[in-house]
Amino acid sequence: MRVTVWGENVHEQRDESVRALYPDGMHATIAGGLRALLDGADVRTATLQEPEHGLGGGVLAETDVLTWWGHAAHGEVADGLVARVCARVRNGMGLVALHSAHYSKVFRALMGTTCSLRWRNDGLRELVWTVAPGHPIAEGVPEVFAIPRHEMYGEFFDVPPPEELVFISSFAGGEVFRGGCCYTRGRGRVFYFSPGDQEYPVYHQAEVRRVIANAVRWAGPRGPVAPEPYPAQRSETGWFETR
Repeated sequence: MRVTVWGENVHEQRDESVRALYPDGMHATIAGGLRALLDGADVRTATLQEPEHGLGGGVLAETDVLTWWGHAAHGEVADGLVARVCARVRNGMGLVALHSAHYSKVFRALMGTTCSLRWRNDGLRELVWTVAPGHPIAEGVPEVFAIPRHEMYGEFFDVPPPEELVFISSFAGGEVFRGGCCYTRGRGRVFYFSPGDQEYPVYHQAEVRRVIANAVRWAGPRGPVAPEPYPAQRSETGWFETR
């Protein structure tokens, strides 16, 4: 399996607190977890700052599953690349959208909704509850695990109803959130997983790394990714899915 871990790589360069947690970047930490847990996977990284955001020169065409982390610079991602990523998902590539990638151009285009939510960053405890224990993404994941300090994401989460809901989060303030959602778009599989704010060492946590590795395995294409473009349309506000 060929996996590309895409990271915005803005906070790591700008914020000393984030750089202390992820000195090589969050993308490098996520990629390291995948290499440790996915035997034989070819894992590479790409960042916003690279030419064509690191996905040119055949990289995207050679990617079976793309993981995406973004937050501070969604608007800097080129619309042409967004269209290419969405087309490749529809043609069979898997996408794993992480944390603030709910608001990325790619995820919003594939969902066709605002993907807005409630949030509050007070660093309180999050509990991640496995609500589909038989799902492949939940393999080896406890019934519930704690993230000691994290940003709160809360409902209402403006996404289409998940085709499968694997995880729900609850927070010390009483909020709940659908934090592990599965979709299909065209021939491709999409998984959204909410834990992963840059201010906390979430991607070093064993349970989180296991979920992401399982999600990459689940999202992988079941056959060759189709080379022909899947039809899409463009609205006044951006790309959206046609089904």
